[in-house]
Amino acid sequence: MDKKHIVEFQFLAEPTDVNFGGKVHGGMVMKWIDQASYACAAQWSKRYCVTVSANGIRFIRPILVGQMISVTARIVYTGKTSMHIYVVVRASHLKESKAVVTNRCFITFMALDETGFHVKVPEFTPETDEEKKLAVVATHAKDFALKLDTDFAETLGWK
Repeated sequence: MDKKHIVEFQFLAEPTDVNFGGKVHGGMVMKWIDQASYACAAQWSKRYCVTVSANGIRFIRPILVGQMISVTARIVYTGKTSMHIYVVVRASHLKESKAVVTNRCFITFMALDETGFHVKVPEFTPETDEEKKLAVVATHAKDFALKLDTDFAETLGWK
């Protein structure tokens, strides 16, 4: 199976990544998620891309300095110009082979042309059962984000 819809970053959590509590900053984890998902979107679309939304970012477990980090970003659904990417962050100790999930979320990116207008992206067709299930969840996340936008606009009078 062609894996052009998946990107994986691996690196060690560094001392400069931590907060006062000695755990990796949530903002640093969000940066890793954004970087991996951007690489995934750009690889898929072969275009410059921008973040549209981040949905359901979950902080499940803390990450410690020195742990091996894996950030896996994969296209799970495409619209005309958007790519919905499922991102999972895992951490493991160097002496252990078992990684645990620390974070997960959906990130939506849009591909742009040289003038900054959105452009059509290649269609992603889920093949495995897991990809099909993630595509369904991604559409639910997309629908929720649209409803939230509508609710904000109606409640706060935004246009």
